[in-house]
Amino acid sequence: MNSFIKFGAVITACAAFLFSAHTETAFAADGDSLQLAPMTPAPLELGRGVNVLGYDPIWNNFEQRRFKAEYFSKIKEAGFDHLRLNIHPFRHQLSADEGYRMKDEWYKTLDWIVDNALRNDLKIILDLHEYNAMSEDPEGNRERFLSFWRQMSDKFTSYSNRVVFELLNEPHNKLDAKLWNVYAKDALAVIREKNPERPVIIGATQWNSINLLHTLELPADDPNILVTVHYYKPMRFTHQGASWVGEELKNTSGVTWGTDEEKAAVVKDFEEARKWGVDNNRIVYLGEFGAYDKAPTESRVTYTDYVCRTCEKMGWSWGYWQFDSDFIVFDVKNDKWVEPILGALIPNSPVLK
Repeated sequence: MNSFIKFGAVITACAAFLFSAHTETAFAADGDSLQLAPMTPAPLELGRGVNVLGYDPIWNNFEQRRFKAEYFSKIKEAGFDHLRLNIHPFRHQLSADEGYRMKDEWYKTLDWIVDNALRNDLKIILDLHEYNAMSEDPEGNRERFLSFWRQMSDKFTSYSNRVVFELLNEPHNKLDAKLWNVYAKDALAVIREKNPERPVIIGATQWNSINLLHTLELPADDPNILVTVHYYKPMRFTHQGASWVGEELKNTSGVTWGTDEEKAAVVKDFEEARKWGVDNNRIVYLGEFGAYDKAPTESRVTYTDYVCRTCEKMGWSWGYWQFDSDFIVFDVKNDKWVEPILGALIPNSPVLK
């Protein structure tokens, strides 16, 4: 059996578990229960997604949230299929003596987000976004890490596979390939105790590098693993003017993008990752990409469109970075879509004029 036939079989199997029909009980914002109708989404696709709520005040004070309940329906109406929820839970855990249990208020916020996503026919990825803490002190945070996934595994056992787990965003630094493979194996084992078929997303070290997929060691007998990559190449374009990536890029401006050579570089990187996926029977998911707001708008649109269309040609789903805060596709202050970016992401979006 050649690799393309094997890959097709994996897609078929993944489609069966990832989007099988389910009926769930969820809770509306006012606490009333509701029944979610049985659903059969399109085969295997997480589809088109957007990263949300990683840096919203909601996690510290629900009443100060920027993200409104109506944004779930707005996101769906714009043509998105899933949310990648960026979670920083460590600061909301109780002490080691209490098993690093999540605080009750944090759970209330998580419930509000997950239930509203499902109610609006949006699949949701729970992305553990503690990449800095885990990468700077892996051993010191190991028990927090495993406790978090033990709690999520317990909590979501009865939920359909429209709730997806992502083990850790962008491992790097001390969490190198060798150590990350150990930690990922341990966390996956915790999840599989009660969620044997839940989709789990795992990426390579060095910021989910698209060029380091070969360093991943994944169990061959677990087909319910998707592999994520993040793509911000070239950084001189995508992160120009960003204050958090060093003085050189912070002081860079006016860099454009869109030459034939630059486009060819995207295709080369994606094609290599696609081949790795075929050879290893893994679905690839582009979990983050985008260009910072300070880049020239025309080039941001060109870049976003080209990355999206190339990704889709590879047969991958994607999640844009991000809804709010920076790299934005939605202007919360003015309560409207950033239409050039939305149009680059979803050219036929129903909300575009």
